[in-house]
Amino acid sequence: MSNSAEHPYASFIHGIEKPVRYLGGEHGAVVKPWTPDVARIALAFPDLYDIGMSHLGFKILYGIFNGHPRLAAERCYAPWTDMEAALRERSIPLVSLESARPLRDFDAVGFSLQFELTFSNILLMLDLGGIPLRSADRSESDPLVLAGGPTATHPEPVAPFLDAVVIGDGEAIAPQAVLMWKTLRDAGVPRAERLRQLATLEGVYVPSLYETALDPDSQRVVVTRGTVPEATIPVKRAFIDDINKYPFPHDGPVAATETVFDRISVEIARGCTEGCRFCQAGMIYRPVRERSPESVVDTIVRAVKEGGYDEASLTSLSTADYSCIAPLVKKVMAKLKDEKVSLSVSSLRAYGLGEELLDEIQSVRATGLTFAPEAGTQRMRDVVNKNVTEEQLMETAERVFSRGWAKMKLYFMIGLPTEQDEDVVGIVETGRKARDVGRRAQKGRGPTVTVSVSTHVPKPHTPFQWCAMDALEDIWRKQTVLREAARKAKVDLKLHESLGSTVEAILARGDRRMADVIETAYRSGARFDSWEERLRWDLWQAALAAHNVDVPAALGTIPVTGRLPWDHLDVGLEDGFLLREYRKALANRLSPPCGKVAGQFIHHTNLEDAKADTRKLVCYDCGVACDLTDMRQERFVYLEQLTARTRPALKEPVTMTPEERRPRAQFAQGEPKRYRIAFERTGRAAFESHLDLVRLVPRVFRRAELPMFYSQGFHPKPEMMFTPALALGIATLDDFVDVKLAVDVDPERLPDLLNPGAPEGLRFTAALRLGPTDPAISKVIDVTSYVMVVPWAWLQSRGLSDDDAVRAHIAERQAGPMFVLRSAGGLAKRVDVAAYLLSWSVGDAAARAKVDAVGYAGSLCAIAYDSRVTDAGAVRPVEVASALLGEDAPVRFIRAAQGRRSPDGEVWSPMSLERLRVVRAERADAAIVASLTPEETG
Repeated sequence: MSNSAEHPYASFIHGIEKPVRYLGGEHGAVVKPWTPDVARIALAFPDLYDIGMSHLGFKILYGIFNGHPRLAAERCYAPWTDMEAALRERSIPLVSLESARPLRDFDAVGFSLQFELTFSNILLMLDLGGIPLRSADRSESDPLVLAGGPTATHPEPVAPFLDAVVIGDGEAIAPQAVLMWKTLRDAGVPRAERLRQLATLEGVYVPSLYETALDPDSQRVVVTRGTVPEATIPVKRAFIDDINKYPFPHDGPVAATETVFDRISVEIARGCTEGCRFCQAGMIYRPVRERSPESVVDTIVRAVKEGGYDEASLTSLSTADYSCIAPLVKKVMAKLKDEKVSLSVSSLRAYGLGEELLDEIQSVRATGLTFAPEAGTQRMRDVVNKNVTEEQLMETAERVFSRGWAKMKLYFMIGLPTEQDEDVVGIVETGRKARDVGRRAQKGRGPTVTVSVSTHVPKPHTPFQWCAMDALEDIWRKQTVLREAARKAKVDLKLHESLGSTVEAILARGDRRMADVIETAYRSGARFDSWEERLRWDLWQAALAAHNVDVPAALGTIPVTGRLPWDHLDVGLEDGFLLREYRKALANRLSPPCGKVAGQFIHHTNLEDAKADTRKLVCYDCGVACDLTDMRQERFVYLEQLTARTRPALKEPVTMTPEERRPRAQFAQGEPKRYRIAFERTGRAAFESHLDLVRLVPRVFRRAELPMFYSQGFHPKPEMMFTPALALGIATLDDFVDVKLAVDVDPERLPDLLNPGAPEGLRFTAALRLGPTDPAISKVIDVTSYVMVVPWAWLQSRGLSDDDAVRAHIAERQAGPMFVLRSAGGLAKRVDVAAYLLSWSVGDAAARAKVDAVGYAGSLCAIAYDSRVTDAGAVRPVEVASALLGEDAPVRFIRAAQGRRSPDGEVWSPMSLERLRVVRAERADAAIVASLTPEETG
């Protein structure tokens, strides 16, 4: 977005919550020209920008598409309710972030299906994007609507809305599908034939090419046969045997606002060895495929440099199961230690965490760890195939707390098959025991242990897919049991909302008939159902009733003899495997983790020990047919890459005193070098909040490889100071930040060093070095200059036809009282605008030039004014506009200048150090003279 005036949202975006969610222009975003030879896909994430920007699969596909000469990907996220209302009110379509094109203009729109509770948002985005909701209603010119992700393995509830579904790994097949669609459409091939051709690609399911029928046993509508030769059964998943063929991207858009995971996260492996019977991802992503440690290290180092991140994360379904996790963590930390970048490791198991791995993690993350025992008793852990004993849980707790961690969070589920009340109470008891271990390990008050409990949802392609889900009344009763047990044990308890889990279960195991329910709920107002505060259970109840859905039957046990709505999709598991596991669960029997030594889990941290260990690795017999010999050889290669050749010395557990638990971070930085830097924020950058700016500027310095000077203490922060914060949407041509750097740099070079790493709309214009006695930026500003920009159409509708009429109107209002009300914290305060307003003018050339510089287009009146800044604060631009023009004036603002007002009324810039130093010296002399007695002055 070159400037906000060119954007279709320009006229109203300033009134929307977090406007930068919709404007693009982030550092790393790719904007390809719209040429007829390029196939374009809108990657559509059916949730907020704040959620979707953290999604790893989205980042991978964005990099793959934009790295191809004949493909281009842009992004779009679900608009929040205020944005939806604004779009509908103005009949403006939902557009992409990169080029601001409506979704209907793309060759394809690809949805990421991560969660059933985002289904209503798929319809929202299609609707606002100008695309018919149902595949059957789309014309020859409408884009291909496809979907992928874990929930795409059971897509029947949304099948009527989708043209095609990618089952399995999408890296190879999704680009191929979009290229095929574009080629066929350009050749004039009818839409129906294009869909038939897509069905020939392995891993692509085209729902419209299949017949369905009601299965008498399961009472579900299931897919029975293809209606054309291209539509085969089963549809086999797309599978990448070596994910190193598709390197994890080290670049890509860096979020313009804070996201749920505001860091660079790298997928180090895909799949999981554990075989938890409730976990769909652990089943559909088999077998485990690891990224080479060399590529992981390289990706993190490059991403930190190019993205400017100050935190990195290693992630997978079970990160601690990565075959050489300890040497990998050590190697990554060695690369990041001088960059002041912290490292987190997600999805840790509650057993088998070696002393060395914990030591490495503890050195960069000493606040808390999260584990998922899932069940509170050993019997229930055996039912779900959670290969961990209570003894191992407590051993891990002792190892963690003895190293000084202050917090531990334990995740559990209720509603698991065969669960009894003693299993529910056991959840709290497990948390209590872990807390007591922590108290003993830390010989004092001890750490905080939080028990977090969600409700089990039986998912397709898992051994529990046939199981009943607990009715709401049962869930609520068990939650009451948990609350009472937690009260008695004095355990911190967090319970997740259960209504959403019920809707999730109905959709997850639903068939094509659920599409009518979803559309009815959507048209009634269902949006963002995964957000507890947004879920409308009453709307879903009404929609289910309207389509005669038997909710108890939808949630009940499904006969194992019945066919299921997802049976025609082959995710790689052997026929009968899930049923065998289901029966073992009902018998409280465990199955071993695959790819490990029977009954044990050992991480080899050096090549010598790994090669000496000749014990047989266990196969889970799931039907994926892993090559265990190849798996063992790969581990040798990866250990060799990390040069883990020698046996490390054994370490004794470290017992820390309470004072030592959270060591202060200390950095050898030398003396700080102070700089003042001038910058502009226009276009989309004007819509970033002040907090976003505080996040952004250090990242720009990281990209420029200019180390900032950090504070000392528990949470080191880069030392910098900005001018007063602006409201969202106010452009500024004269802004400043004081920073401390750990290096000496020529200030004249700073703008050229910083600008390449700045996002669109942010431009550094000048810099200077501050002396040791130069006051901070907050001490040198006592006046700000603004330009109010008002459409002439609005002014003329009020009888103000030219500059003179506007001057007369303002003068008349200024002659009377100029009080406005300011609301803060529920209280109203009267502000006297006249006490702050220094001067104003209408239509002068300098103000008009500022409007042109910012890029505001149209027939506009420019009103300039200066206002006073005091220690008590300043008047807000919107308050000045209200006082001079009226509360309903459609005004945009430009901060044109700020600084210190000279005796003759000139505004001296904070960059005019010589003038400011003279004033400071004169004031110091005057203060000395004022303090002298008459005898001393005489």
